[in-house]
Amino acid sequence: MKPTEQKRALASAVRAARAAGDLVRRNLGADKVVKLTSRYDIKLELDVRSQKLIEKMLRAGFPHVALLGEEGDTGDTAANLRWVVDPIDGTVNFAYGIPHACVSIALQERSAKSSSGEYTTQVGVVYDPFCDELWTAIRGQPARMNGKVIHVSRRQKLAECIVTMGFSKSAASLARTLPFFKKLVPRVRKVRLTGAAALDLTYVASGRFDAFIERGVRLWDIAAGGLIVECAGGDFWHEPVEGIHTYRIVANNGLVRRKLASLQRSFP
Repeated sequence: MKPTEQKRALASAVRAARAAGDLVRRNLGADKVVKLTSRYDIKLELDVRSQKLIEKMLRAGFPHVALLGEEGDTGDTAANLRWVVDPIDGTVNFAYGIPHACVSIALQERSAKSSSGEYTTQVGVVYDPFCDELWTAIRGQPARMNGKVIHVSRRQKLAECIVTMGFSKSAASLARTLPFFKKLVPRVRKVRLTGAAALDLTYVASGRFDAFIERGVRLWDIAAGGLIVECAGGDFWHEPVEGIHTYRIVANNGLVRRKLASLQRSFP
């Protein structure tokens, strides 16, 4: 993408994220209309409303760009450009009245050099409407939070690190993750499970956390935050695993990945 298009896309994503975030914030204390529930997850009517609002605003500036979202897709999501949207990341937190959730919007471009159709995130926006914190990134430029340049932490010793994790509930994922969790806990300062992957990534980018690890996380949870980590000087390692648009990731400050990897024989 040309720099002018990246800048225009960022402005559109910021406007959409703020509008959706305002909708989410105003409904924190309201009765929630549950669209779908499972043993481990909740889908709200507000998720759908938020995504429709985001889609409407993004299409105003980019009418021909497809959208790949947690609440459904529009357009050709295998085209050269696509938006990747999570309208409420941290829905379970939000549904229970916990003000730790966000809006995540990324713009991805198909790599011309890739024969397998891989995409590269060009623009990323994550907005926490409860703390009024807005993270933004354009590939090749510094990451920012509320307009100020941010950087990952400089901590090198695991004993000084805070590591955040997410847990997919599949039996296969738990079988790999729980042994690693057991090894990790005594070696770091703290382990946190926050329930919002996009915010976990932005906290790594901001130096609040030192690493974020999850197996079985979805693309719309990590597309924007992963770019923000990279643009903040961090390391966003990720690879596909079983499931559509599903990944395992180790996002970190770039100084502790090898030490984390040494514990990961139980987390293949």
